[in-house]
Amino acid sequence: MIYKFAFGVTIAFLLGNVTPDLPASALHLLKSFYLAFPSGLAGWTLLLLRVGVGGLFLMHGYPKITHLQQWSAAVKMPIALCFLSALSMLLGGLGLIVGLLTPLASLAILASMVFAIFLEISGGTSFMAPDPYLIPPDQYQGPKGKGEPPSWEKAFMYCLLLIAIAVLGPGAFSVDALLFG
Repeated sequence: MIYKFAFGVTIAFLLGNVTPDLPASALHLLKSFYLAFPSGLAGWTLLLLRVGVGGLFLMHGYPKITHLQQWSAAVKMPIALCFLSALSMLLGGLGLIVGLLTPLASLAILASMVFAIFLEISGGTSFMAPDPYLIPPDQYQGPKGKGEPPSWEKAFMYCLLLIAIAVLGPGAFSVDALLFG
């Protein structure tokens, strides 16, 4: 935990030394993304939400970017589009964890999740898979064998979490708070 804080402070220091060189309008635009930086219980809650969601996207993005051709073939999408999606998950996940450019990190991942929902809907996948207890044991299989039947419920939940993080901001325990608070 302490190394993540030290990493965040280092990034804040480096960016703090860079931001005075940014044009005033760009700096003003970045500051306009943030309504407030709550501390206390709300700040800790936003920290947990950011780190949790960011960590999950690191875990989702890493295998996709390291197996890009397989993933591209599986979803039948151009490799460049898959690369951008995986990159948004990795960089956006890192941004969420340290709380750096949090609204932009959230929106980058959100775009990827909205596209994932579009792919699932256009493929005829239902919103919610049947509850495993309601599926006979011999039929509890996804498209590739044993496992959860496909749905776009998880992508939808990620969208809601990312919207909440983008709107509520990173909280006081973030690099953004050090830079723009």
